[in-house]
Amino acid sequence: MSKVWFVTGSSRGLGRNFVEAALSRGDKVAATARTTASLDELLAAYGEAMLPLKLDVTGKAAVFESVKRAAEHFGRLDVIVNNAGYAQVGAIEELTEQELRDQLETNLFGAVWVIQAALPYLREQRSGHIIQLSSAAGLMAMPLSGAYSASKWALEALNESLAQEVADLGIKVTVIEPGGFATRSGNNPDPLNNGHLAEPNPIYDGLRRRIAAFAGKQPAGDPAAAAQTLLKIVDSGNPPLRVLFGQGFYPMLQQVYADRLKTWADRQDLSAQAHGNLDQENP
Repeated sequence: MSKVWFVTGSSRGLGRNFVEAALSRGDKVAATARTTASLDELLAAYGEAMLPLKLDVTGKAAVFESVKRAAEHFGRLDVIVNNAGYAQVGAIEELTEQELRDQLETNLFGAVWVIQAALPYLREQRSGHIIQLSSAAGLMAMPLSGAYSASKWALEALNESLAQEVADLGIKVTVIEPGGFATRSGNNPDPLNNGHLAEPNPIYDGLRRRIAAFAGKQPAGDPAAAAQTLLKIVDSGNPPLRVLFGQGFYPMLQQVYADRLKTWADRQDLSAQAHGNLDQENP
């Protein structure tokens, strides 16, 4: 039985590849983008199997209307892919209030609106799979990515909580954590070139150069391969809550988590002191 997908951020990158992979195997897709002209080629190729929807995920009412249109058009929703998002790049000192708010409005609140809009349909069906695109930056933070990581860390927690809330309703949740993917060129994307840049303070120029050099050395993943892997996940009877897409960041994440556990273990004396003496009676 073919599945019905609702995918945000479908115009390019991983989202575009997800849409193409689903359509090419006979699934139906409601594909959203800020401008639907970017979807004309797919509409011409797949016709009624595709429903293009103009959507800016920061508009809550528009999100609810788009999800409703998709459910009514296809009769059901099976896979919800929260893919829309971008990276705000800049040191914490460089960020404006508006830049930080815009980052959270798109990456965090936009995803929340999609989830809230889709859940009534999935609950009624007692089935469905919510796919959340996070990032390796949702598992560890690097310099100049504080705003982006904050939005992705929030999504990690949100979807971990969501998975527990809807498990008894027949709804699955998977958080995809991509490393670098060649979504804009043949090379690994450089966040200093591809992201939204805060007004630079020269004091951080050396750090910017080091981060750019590091990013350029990370292996670029193949978006088409990522899309085929996502198909396997949504077809699985027991999908993972979290999965890394790409291998470049795995060794770093191993070290990050080992360091966290060691820090907590090494400071158990402070933890005990902070807890206080529970043997004493409260006055």
